[in-house]
Amino acid sequence: MMKAVVKYGQLDGMVELRQVPIPEIESTDVLLEVKAAGICGSDIEMWRHRYTFQVNTPVIQGHEFCGVIHKRGKEVTEFRVGDRVVSETSAYVCGECRFCKAGDYNLCPDRLGFGYGTDGAFTKYVKVRKEILHPIHPSISFEEAAITEPCCVAYNALIVRSRIKPGDTVIIIGPGPVGLFCLQVARLCGAGKVVIVGRDTDRKRLSIARELGADVIIDSGREEPVNKIMDLTDGLGADLVVDTAGSSQTLKQSLAMVRRLGQITKIGWGPDPVGFSLDLLITKSATLQGTYGHNWRTWQKVLKLMAKSRIRMKPMITDIFPITEWERAYNLVESCQAVKVLLKP
Repeated sequence: MMKAVVKYGQLDGMVELRQVPIPEIESTDVLLEVKAAGICGSDIEMWRHRYTFQVNTPVIQGHEFCGVIHKRGKEVTEFRVGDRVVSETSAYVCGECRFCKAGDYNLCPDRLGFGYGTDGAFTKYVKVRKEILHPIHPSISFEEAAITEPCCVAYNALIVRSRIKPGDTVIIIGPGPVGLFCLQVARLCGAGKVVIVGRDTDRKRLSIARELGADVIIDSGREEPVNKIMDLTDGLGADLVVDTAGSSQTLKQSLAMVRRLGQITKIGWGPDPVGFSLDLLITKSATLQGTYGHNWRTWQKVLKLMAKSRIRMKPMITDIFPITEWERAYNLVESCQAVKVLLKP
């Protein structure tokens, strides 16, 4: 048996520490001994039961993780016991749909992710299929590797899905972990000016944004973001607005901030109705798109950047707790008093 952080019901607060069995693996799986796992905003949403996906309770939470291979199935020849690896989040995909066959398995209609669709990594051992494992470079610590996933979200959003060119003005709404990784990726792309927009509760995160190279920091509690952006761009607007917050308000701001023929890339979830007209998209001939997840190609690119220290991971990690203190860790994330918090079994 092992300790695990379990979402056990469909109401607010139905998460607790439980003793659960060690998983059994199939021939193409490995049993991964978890060394570190990152808390995502979606873990908090599940705790508060505001998640937009169906959560298959009871389920062990946690989808950002890495570790050491403890046991391997008989068909696993690519890895050995003791190998340091990091895992993607697609615990199950069908392998047969057009998206899977094209390598876009993150969009598989039958996809199940760790931590909500099947048991995740806020525990000692997790079952992982071999296809989504990546070796960890010796220069990358377990703590750094554990937060590869949100960096892959940012890379997919800016490099794969968005049109970003050297010299562009890029606005990032929301200084959470994904927003701060978007900042770093935009800098790698040669953005001319990167602006981070946050709230008064984001002061610690905005301070880290400055450390990571943000050109302009906007505290929306102190100044109106749209007016500030228009002043910074001589009334033109931004080439690219990245909305990692996801609310109706931030989408409305994005429409006002983006320039004509510009682009809005929406990462953050916002399940509530929009409640306003989208006609500015027409008059500006702007593009609004969503972006979700990542795939093998993205992970390989990001891990290479991490190995060469082109992306800074350490400033992102503000707190580390044992899983027995999961509730204290969740409260830190929910209150925006931390950037990325790790749990260790």
